[in-house]
Amino acid sequence: MKTILMFLFLTAVVSTSLSAQNAPPMPMFPSEPAAAPIDGGLGLLAAAGGAYALRKLRQRNKS
Repeated sequence: MKTILMFLFLTAVVSTSLSAQNAPPMPMFPSEPAAAPIDGGLGLLAAAGGAYALRKLRQRNKS
């Protein structure tokens, strides 16, 4: 019984001493990161995909 109580006491002491230590704060960005401009390239890619799909549909209808 004494060993169980001693174990519980030591566990409580160790856990409270470990949780009392504060971790250093996380580093922050110096400023707001710039957004990536994807609007123009994404529109061109969508237009090219649509043109390719239209071409394939027309080829399928001819045969």
